Amino acid sequence: MNRFLCSLTLLGWLVTHALQAQQAPAITRIDPTNWWVGMKNPNLQLLVYGPQAGTLTYSLNYPGVRLVRTQKAENPNYAFLDLTIAPTAKPGSFQITGRGANGQTLTRSYELKARDKVAKGQGVNTADFIYLIMPDRFANGDPSNDAFPDMLDTKADRSVPHLRHGGDLQGVIGKLDYLKDLGVTALWMTPVIANDETLKREAPDRMQAGYHGYHFTDHYQIDKRFGGEKAYKQLAQELHRRGMKLVQDAVYNHVSDDHWMFKAQPFKDWFNQWPSYTGSNHKDVVLYDPYASAADKKALLDGWFTPFLPDLNQRNPFLATYLIQHAIWSTEMFDLDAWRVDTYKYNDLDFLNKSNAALLAEYPNIHIFGESWVGNPVAQAFFVKNNMKLDFTSNQPGGLDFVLYDAINAALRENFGWDTGVNRLHQAVASDALYANPERLVTFLENHDTDRFLSVIGEDFDKYKMGVTWLLTQRGIPHWYYGTEVLMKGTKFPSDAEVRRDFPGGFPGDKENKFTAEGRKGREAEAFNLVRTLANYRKATPALQSGKLMQYLPQDGVFVYFRYDTNKTVVVATNSQTSEQNLETARFAERMKGFTRARNVVTGETLSDLSRIKLPARTAVVLELSR
Repeated sequence: MNRFLCSLTLLGWLVTHALQAQQAPAITRIDPTNWWVGMKNPNLQLLVYGPQAGTLTYSLNYPGVRLVRTQKAENPNYAFLDLTIAPTAKPGSFQITGRGANGQTLTRSYELKARDKVAKGQGVNTADFIYLIMPDRFANGDPSNDAFPDMLDTKADRSVPHLRHGGDLQGVIGKLDYLKDLGVTALWMTPVIANDETLKREAPDRMQAGYHGYHFTDHYQIDKRFGGEKAYKQLAQELHRRGMKLVQDAVYNHVSDDHWMFKAQPFKDWFNQWPSYTGSNHKDVVLYDPYASAADKKALLDGWFTPFLPDLNQRNPFLATYLIQHAIWSTEMFDLDAWRVDTYKYNDLDFLNKSNAALLAEYPNIHIFGESWVGNPVAQAFFVKNNMKLDFTSNQPGGLDFVLYDAINAALRENFGWDTGVNRLHQAVASDALYANPERLVTFLENHDTDRFLSVIGEDFDKYKMGVTWLLTQRGIPHWYYGTEVLMKGTKFPSDAEVRRDFPGGFPGDKENKFTAEGRKGREAEAFNLVRTLANYRKATPALQSGKLMQYLPQDGVFVYFRYDTNKTVVVATNSQTSEQNLETARFAERMKGFTRARNVVTGETLSDLSRIKLPARTAVVLELSR
């Protein structure tokens, strides 16, 4: 966006207001769309929108609900109503009345719902195994909702990687038993909120749809191409019926330029504005660097991702409240258990703490883990509860563990050396003293924004098995990217769509169906069975969930660590070298003393001599010790 386009935007804003001033007052929407009685926080701020809605005088009459004040925006089409809801208030509907200067009276019904008895905000923890799905690419359960002529993007074409393909929530519901069998206990999906936007130019030669979900256009709508609100509620019910959990993806940093509030901005500072288009510098170091300049911090936080993703200004108190209330509304409406927060490091730090605190106050057990794509433990610790003494202290319970992600991938790509190979994995975990709760970090091998794990490691199946073993036996909360259990691969060339391919068997007409045992061939079946075996073993083994961790310095390419509690001891031994090694166990006496036998968790083999363990080349073994 250049100076000319910025001038056009401002001119359009003024012209729009002038035209709207000639319209008769009306109330066309109120956000949040409803609320509940019995919430811990009695305060609620309603955003009222419509032609000249900000010029009206508001009132309401409902027992237990009081209109404290009305606040106006710079745009006369907005009003903000501050309400308090007493503990004595009953569920029901009431009229919000707006009176114009000419005596005109407008009314809009508003509902306070009763809270249902389903436990919300259960959280995810170290007993969970999170499965990440991009719904458009997973399974198509209802082809009738693939595309709609009344939306800005009317295309659905599986032959084009960067367009929508038609996957939906009904498709996900139909595969929940597959996920449960795999050992999955929680489902995280990329956003399902409405992305009713025009195709965006991803590169000079191609346009991209918002199939991934990160370009919001209306916070209070679930995209009807995914099945809408009804399908999302059904998904939550089906997950909870199976004892599984639901994680929602929050995007606080930006919206699409097709978002209705970007087209009709309440305040000129609702978005971070620049004289000409300015992108973020993406350098998180400026937030914890004691010598950083204010200009560099502003560029990180206020710079835009792309010209079509307006950057939200969370320092505007009305916007901050809007985003926080939406998170609480979503948790209550859809029975959410946890939140993943997109682009965490680009958001205003005080806003993030305020948002986290509001969610935790209402749902004390909920888990929040943000995406801060960083390269070192100090940076990662900065964005979560930590043991460092800095000017800013985060209250985020957890975060995505990019440090361990980097370490695992490096350990598999590099030859063993003083600071390379499996030493990278050892050193990453050795930095855990920086975090207040390292076990609440969410670990992973890849995600929807990275090259696929199998391609990163050169499609080496031995390395694949080592990485899977580490992920499912290390500390933290493991998450998995869809399809890696059946060896899906790809790199981000020529676009991200290459690592977001359709799950084979999830769409009508697929020649192969990897959701079934019959459809998984050779190493695909071996990979699936390895993941299922380790994931279900972890689910049944508290020592791997909340047990202590002891690790030993890697020697000769062999890395050994123990997970243990008072009931069970599990040893994970990795030989990263290309030749077989006999591991002498006397070195590990403080953890192995008194144990005489072991069971290989994956193969079922029993070891009766623990003085020496044979480790085949490039192998990670998981042994449950017994006396």
